[in-house]
Amino acid sequence: MIKDIVVNLGIGGERDYACDYAVSIASAFGAHLTGIAYAYEPVLPPTIMGGVPADVITAQRAEGERIATSAVTRFQKATSRAGLSSDSRVLSASLAGASDLFGRIARRFDLAVVGQAEPDMVSPEELIVEAALFESGRPVVVVPYIQRDPLKLERVILCWDASRTAARALGDAMPFLHRAKSIDVLMVASERAKSDEIPGADIAHHLARHGLTVDVKRIVTGGTDVPSTILSYAADVSADFLVMGGYGHSRLREFILGGATRGILSSMTVPTLMSH
Repeated sequence: MIKDIVVNLGIGGERDYACDYAVSIASAFGAHLTGIAYAYEPVLPPTIMGGVPADVITAQRAEGERIATSAVTRFQKATSRAGLSSDSRVLSASLAGASDLFGRIARRFDLAVVGQAEPDMVSPEELIVEAALFESGRPVVVVPYIQRDPLKLERVILCWDASRTAARALGDAMPFLHRAKSIDVLMVASERAKSDEIPGADIAHHLARHGLTVDVKRIVTGGTDVPSTILSYAADVSADFLVMGGYGHSRLREFILGGATRGILSSMTVPTLMSH
């Protein structure tokens, strides 16, 4: 069940699409929604440390708090209009510290919602997505920066490769799958199946025991990378929601996104639930 959701509030823009999408999820599930906005500490190059007047640093901190407070005010208005149970917080943190903090905070919720980092822009969202995915132990819904519509589950794609992370994502996505009108189990392969194989039949049987009817689709990449293949299929069938495992590997206790995960996050066109 999804009854407690946390969203990382975007700052600086006229509209926060991750916030709006989180509100629509909370409304659909009757969940409590918590909004987190960060007042970022000033970033000062090491070469000028000690050379910046104290009043300049104070002014930058005040501006960061003003922007974060504005994001919270927008959040409070959105949840009030939707009639949701909600609360919000403004937290002071560095750019790196904010992601670690959000990952720890998300452990206490059923679901975290984060906006996609916009390409060619310096933003903390990419770090926050990674921390929420690898440090929270909870599922994360990443909302594309182009997203305008609320939660829709007309057609959901479940990416399946029989991996541990895909199995975790499947379990975490069950509340969404039970509300979906149509579910495609998408298997991306590099070569065609043998004639006696029935790819995906086992997972289709499992989902049928949960009362879910699915269509199993197996696509051969034909030399195209996996993220592009998935997103192309999602566009072809007008998918509303994507479910997949968030792959990564550890390097000196620091998680590095796997290629398929990074590719989806950089080019995503539909809201995506990821689990690790």
